Amino acid sequence: MYKKVILTLFIGSIALALAACGNGQNMQSETPMAQVNETAPLEKSNNTSYKTIFQHSVFLGDSITEGLSYHDILDEFNVVAGAGTTTELSLEGGDVDKLAERNPQHVFIMLGSDDILLPSQITDNPQQYSLKFYAKLIDSIKEKLPKASITVLPVTPVTPEAEKVEVRYKNINDYNQGLKELASKKQVRFVDLSSIFADNPNLHSSDGVHFKPEFYTRMLDLLKERVK
Repeated sequence: MYKKVILTLFIGSIALALAACGNGQNMQSETPMAQVNETAPLEKSNNTSYKTIFQHSVFLGDSITEGLSYHDILDEFNVVAGAGTTTELSLEGGDVDKLAERNPQHVFIMLGSDDILLPSQITDNPQQYSLKFYAKLIDSIKEKLPKASITVLPVTPVTPEAEKVEVRYKNINDYNQGLKELASKKQVRFVDLSSIFADNPNLHSSDGVHFKPEFYTRMLDLLKERVK
């Protein structure tokens, strides 16, 4: 009962924080995918191989992860994600049970974009607060899916323009370093996605935070060796 009350209060705090989004001051991933991904979904013929390669995988995350199914690159069955999802909300909101129901061989976790924007009403140290729940999330997945491989993916970069609007995005590199250390401690994989952006500066959607379909296909190309 206590946990339910805490979760309700937490969600309420998130809702209040999101009220500031209209002023461009706060959390990014609550923006509907249709508004931030103005590019039309890829042709299905181009996506068939990805859907086949990752048919036994599930990607867990927030609205950035949700782009995999929004752009029809992967089926909705292979994506457990939603706008505004933090590590705590994922853990307390039943995402691990959703994973268990789908029984994947491979789990890719891509959370943290909203965690680094947690308001002061919740925590004065978003990274420490988030990684505590991230560790519990990994443990819970291991318990429910002991045979599944787990891969942690970093928080993706934003454009310089987006960083000017929301200065807390400057903490992305520090957060990712914490993720890398956590993955090592928990003995799960960590994959650096920075090579995707090295020669491809135009992968972001107009908001400078979310992505065009090309980002997702490049990411899956980088990850496909992990599921063979």
